[in-house]
Amino acid sequence: MLVAILGGGQLGRMLALAGYPLGLSFRVLDPSPEACAGQVAPLVVGDYDDPGALARLVEGAAVLTYEFENVPVEAARAVGERVPVLPPPAALEVGQDRLAEKALFTELGIPTPRFLPVDGPEDLRRALAEIGPPVVLKTRRLGYDGKGQVVVRGSEAVEEAFARVGAVPCIAESYVDFARELSVLAVRGRDGSVLAYPLVENRHREGILRVSLAPAPGVTPALQARAEGYACAVMERLGYVGVLAIELFECQGELLGNELAPRVHNSGHWTIEGAETSQFENHLRAICGLPLGSTEPVGVSAMVNVIGRHVDPAAVLAVPGAHLHDYGKAARPGRKLGHVTVRADRLEVLLERLERMRALVEGG
Repeated sequence: MLVAILGGGQLGRMLALAGYPLGLSFRVLDPSPEACAGQVAPLVVGDYDDPGALARLVEGAAVLTYEFENVPVEAARAVGERVPVLPPPAALEVGQDRLAEKALFTELGIPTPRFLPVDGPEDLRRALAEIGPPVVLKTRRLGYDGKGQVVVRGSEAVEEAFARVGAVPCIAESYVDFARELSVLAVRGRDGSVLAYPLVENRHREGILRVSLAPAPGVTPALQARAEGYACAVMERLGYVGVLAIELFECQGELLGNELAPRVHNSGHWTIEGAETSQFENHLRAICGLPLGSTEPVGVSAMVNVIGRHVDPAAVLAVPGAHLHDYGKAARPGRKLGHVTVRADRLEVLLERLERMRALVEGG
């Protein structure tokens, strides 16, 4: 069975690597001839809305999926006339627009920070007055890894803040003094069956995910069930098939919906070694109509992103329980070059190994 993938980055690469043992084959489309998924699967080079490139991508394919959410929705819908597109384009549409995400959360009864649309400086002033300072101004589209957002603390900063994010349609949210960020990853099959992974604790620096702990320490069964309920509601509403991630703020025992990602997600990379079935394999099982695999964790895990500079494989692999994933990308500041998953049977052992790994990866 041939699976076509829109996007040739590391998520597409890891999807292909997870799928070959299942007897699947792959073809990827990316505008860059250097796309790292092209090292492990045939690569079609072209724009995501190029009809000729899309036709070459899906020729003989049984299903099309995507590895990031900023591919043109209309292109996905057009391809859907020839081959099933999963997750459905409706999920892409929501995942591309922060206002649409928050509106969906509100419709489904998922708590969120207070928010208002912002199309200009006057809207931002109104948001400051209604929500109360500070607010977080975020572009509605194309923001990731902390890009496209700025904290606004008073009306005197309105003009500068709106200019800093590019004077494009935005959303203003109340600033949340959260205890930690969590994420829930769930998978829904073609038959409507749903499984969820344990909640993950995510730690960021400079807007980029640096470390994930799985399962997140101190999560009660009630909190886990609430997060799973939110994921199930979103997937049911969208007719979703595949892996879905929802980023959440934990605040005074409450979970607030931040963003969703209609795809496999960075905070789920630990599942390759740390769960019975990885998020990548389960995504493929789901979109190909295969039975879903167990999402149970195997011990405890920490995932450390390798950012900006390559690491010494020998030093990394000398840490017990360490598993290195190099994405085959050239180094440059701020770029995700790979990740390391560290496993252990007990949390205290994991945290000791994590500190060793962070020193190696971060150069400290």
